[in-house]
This record gives sequence, C-alpha cells and structure tokens, in this order.
Amino acid sequence: MKLTCLSSGSGYQFPPCHILEDVCGFRILLDCPLDLSALSVFSPVPPDNDFVSDGKASYNSARDCFAKEQEIQKRQKIETPLHAKDLIHDELWYKTVKNLHLWDPSSIDVVLISSVMGMLGLPFLTRAEGFSAKIYVTDAAARLARLMMEDLIAMNMEYQYFYGPRESGGPHWMRWEELELLRPELKKVVVGKDGTELGGWLPLYSSADVMDCMRKVQTLKYAETACYNGTLVLQPFSSGSEIGSCNWTIDGPKRNITWLSCSIFASAHAMNFDYGALRGRDLVLYSDKQFLPLMDEVQSNDASSTIPSNDLSSLRCCSADKDDWKKLTESLLSTDEILEKEKMDFICSCILQSVQAGGSVVIPCNRLGILLQLLEMIPVLLESLAADMFSGEPMFSHVDFVNKRKLHVFSAIHSPELLTTWQEPCIIFAPHWSLRLGPVVHLLRRWSGDENSLLILEDGVDPDIALLPFKPLEMKVLQCSFLPERRLPKVDCMLKLLQPKILVLPDDLKEKLDFSNPSLDSFSVLYYTEGETLSLPSSPEGTLDLEIASVLAERFAWQNLGRQDVMYTRLEGELVMEQGKFRLLPGNHKCRFTPIKKQGNEIGCRLVPDNTRLSNHFRPKVIHGSKE
Repeated sequence: MKLTCLSSGSGYQFPPCHILEDVCGFRILLDCPLDLSALSVFSPVPPDNDFVSDGKASYNSARDCFAKEQEIQKRQKIETPLHAKDLIHDELWYKTVKNLHLWDPSSIDVVLISSVMGMLGLPFLTRAEGFSAKIYVTDAAARLARLMMEDLIAMNMEYQYFYGPRESGGPHWMRWEELELLRPELKKVVVGKDGTELGGWLPLYSSADVMDCMRKVQTLKYAETACYNGTLVLQPFSSGSEIGSCNWTIDGPKRNITWLSCSIFASAHAMNFDYGALRGRDLVLYSDKQFLPLMDEVQSNDASSTIPSNDLSSLRCCSADKDDWKKLTESLLSTDEILEKEKMDFICSCILQSVQAGGSVVIPCNRLGILLQLLEMIPVLLESLAADMFSGEPMFSHVDFVNKRKLHVFSAIHSPELLTTWQEPCIIFAPHWSLRLGPVVHLLRRWSGDENSLLILEDGVDPDIALLPFKPLEMKVLQCSFLPERRLPKVDCMLKLLQPKILVLPDDLKEKLDFSNPSLDSFSVLYYTEGETLSLPSSPEGTLDLEIASVLAERFAWQNLGRQDVMYTRLEGELVMEQGKFRLLPGNHKCRFTPIKKQGNEIGCRLVPDNTRLSNHFRPKVIHGSKE
C-alpha cells in the first residue's frame, strides 16, 4: 500500500488531500478541497473609483494601465510596499489541489470527504472524463457543501458582471510575461514555491456541474456502514471540528485503517470527537497538524509563566491500560470546551465594544456551527433577558429574535427588503471570508474608514494581502481562529488511547512529538512529505479471518497432521468476499440465511447458524465455544 500527500493544506479552510493506493486493489482519494485563500491575489474592485465597469474596453484600458505601471516599477527595480494596483484585475479563477490534475480521474475508485471544505473542489473532478468513483460523505456535510457551492457560484457571477465576459484563450495574467510582472508575494501564491502550481487554476464550475456532482454522492450518517464492491467497509465517525465533519475507518479483509482529519476533542456546537470506535486499528493516518507549541516552549519564552491546573503535560507518561482509561478520556475532554467558550466570550466582548462606540461589525464566516453559536451569545450581551428568565419564556430562541425584528435574513445585499430595514450600527454575518466575493466587499468599502467599526477575520487569511483593496483602513481588525486550541500533550494522550499498530504522521510533527516515551513504543511511526509517495508496510501473513457456513462446519472431519496440537480438515465450497470478509459458502447445498433490510429494501444476507448443533459437533474435538 502507498500513500501520496498531494497537499498538506493550511487549516480548516483548506484541508489536506491524500491518495491511498492499493487498498485491497483500490485507489482512494481523501478529500478534494479548493484553496480559496489564493483568491487574495485578485482585486474585487479597481483601486481607483474612476474606473467604471461599463464595458470590456474600459476594463482593458484599466488593466493595461496597471500592467504598464508594474512594468515600469520592475525595470526601475524600485522596491515599493505592496499596493492594491499590484493585485490581479481580472475574472476570478480558482486554485485546486496541487498535482491532482496530473492523476487520471478514471483510476480513482473511492472518494472520502471529511468536511464541508473538503468537498468544494469535487465538481471539478466529477465532470472529468472517465471519472466513475464512488463518493462518500456525511449527510450534514453534503447538504452544507451544496449550499456553499451554490452560493459560491452566485457570488462569482456577480464578479463576472463587473469584469465583463471571459477572455478567449485564457486569462492574460497566466501568460509568463505577465507572471514576471507580479510581485514576489503574489507570484508565490499563483505558481507556488517551485513554480508547478499554475496548472491547478481553473474557472469555477457551473450549477449543472454541482447537480451532477451531488447525484454521484452517497451520504451516510455517523457510524453508518457502507460497503464498496463487497471488499471495503467504510464508516464515518464525528471529528468534533464542525457540523458534518468526520473521521473515516476503512476495513478490509487484510487490514483496517483509520483516517484522522481535523479533530476537536470537545466542541460546543458539533458532536464531540468519537474516538472509541477508532481504538486498536492496524494503521492510523493522522493528517491534522494545526497545533499550539509545547508547554515547554511556552515556558522557555516566559520564565515567570506557570502551567495551569488543567494542563495535561502531567499525563504524558501515563500508561494506556484499563486503570488509566478514565483518566485518558477525561483528559481529552477537559480543557477544549473551556478554551472555546473563553475565545467566543472574548469575540463577543469585542463586538459589544464596537457597537457601543457606534460602529458596525462584519463577520465573514462560512462555518455554520460558529455562526449559530455567535447568534446565541451576542443577543445576551446586547440586551438584558432577565425578564424572560422569570416569566417562563426561553432566554433565547432564533424564532423569538426574528419576531422582534432584530434578526434579519436577506438573500442579497441589494435586495429591497435590506434597503428598507437598514439601520446602523449593526452586526452582519456575510460571505466570503477571502474578502474577494460577496456582500463583504461592499460592506468593507462602506466601513473601512470608520475607526469604530470592526472586522472579524478568521485565521488562515493573510491580512496584508486580503485588506489591500480597502486601504487606507481605519476600522479595527480582529483575526482569530475559531477552532479550539489543541495542545500537543493532548495528542500524546489520544495516541496512547487509540494504540494503533502503525501511525503515519506529517513530517512537520517529527520534531514536535516525542515518541521516546515507553508508553508510546507499542506502535511504529512513519512520516510522509507533501508531494512524495510513502510505501506503507504490508499486512502480516496469516491474519485473514474466514467465516464458514454452518452446513460446512457440520461436515468437519478432523485429521491429525502429525503434531498433537495441529489438526486439519478438508472443505468444499464457494469462497466469496462480502462486507469486507471472506466467507466460505456451500455450493449446491442450502444454507439458512436471514435477509438484512434497510428502509424496506433487502441489501444482503446474514448467516444464522444452529448454535446448539455446532457446539455439540465441536465438543468432542475439545473446542469450546459460546453463542454471540
């Protein structure tokens, strides 16, 4: 089996992407995201208000003007600060996963999606010629991803209206002579460090592509089982990071695999990390590398700092036996919920201060769980709900807040309903977090000069580039991660709890995790690198399980092999692969099966042996069994 890391990602908005080869003969793609942070190289509006989009000619003249200025600066070798004129003034293109376009789509058998963001690039793949893979995703993630992709298409169309029809022969900025004019910071985003990422840029897919993509998706609930080709058994389990996000287990006849994506041990808005079903696996692929520094590093930077009472570094040396099971599980859940609540409280306090000063707040967030959590917390700060507490009314409900006309939902920023109800100061949740699409562009142009207004920017966006089109900027900017803080000591505890036989980690964690601890030497550790293929150890021989039909078991005729502890028997039947297991069934003999039904449709069979006759048959052979 082989693992290829196509992209190590950059956090929640751009998750990692991998390909597993030769998993029982199949090739599996893990996530198919879009690098939407790369949109920052484009300018959503001209840097000067004199440029008006009333035709392609006016745009071309503006573009030529910008190109000439850039060329003059380059020839004169003048190093000036990055300016909005340095951005690309053209229709948006979207950056897909590095090198994914080099793989033959027809060679991919299975696609597993771990989150909403890991699905945004899927329509590019499903529309490719020859693609026929089976796609598995949780039901919640599929619904949210469809809404997000449709919203992305609508915002992209608005962008197209501004810049006019698409150029024939590809955009001008993809020509090498134009790329040479780009500033180094922007060129690095466009072509990558080694100059190999230019081929990953594509114009956005259409609504028809999204509909075709969703028809090829099979949705599952948490812990629901899906069987691919009778060989691979696939199950999603909650990762705790966001609504619909999951980790996957892949069970085959020779090996069982766990793919750990971005996971949160305890979450205030999503189902908690389900790690119980992931214990004792043959191989664990750990793709999440977003951690805080070790507590030792924090202490070295501040000699007066002390480890808080709920720190988990003291648990790093504990064993993973039954006595410490409770301590380990409690340690995984002990601090994340507190840290997340403290972070949300701080964000809400900043919002309150801005509103009290007469400023408005813009929150470009596309994470439904965080949005709902903020909607529950902000009203409590803005008004006293003590009367509701004593009147028997609920302290807060979205329906009640809408009825009071304090919470409004609008389909577009130019809708007549918004214009008639507009009132400042206000708090607005609006796409898009890249600050290049959607209503947030208009809102920032309106409030960028207001020092009392506030922009809450999610971590993962380069503010120096993202805010260029809106400078000079007077409004406050708060950049933070909405993910709870995950410390490396907790990762140690989690790995001791899971106890895999083989652990595969990104090479970024090689210097951060210490596996010299005796409690962590029960499994081998491998490291993978972005853009390289890692060969994984093959499964040990002689570990296959075989289920034998009761009719065949009754005909066992044991013979001595010459050793007192070894006996054998001959069987004649049909060897089949079903639900990821080898089964030996009688050829022309009838065997008692019970149909398994799901939602009224028969999907398979289950062998129901006669336990009494089977036990009586084995008892003379000194083989004792029990019914399960």
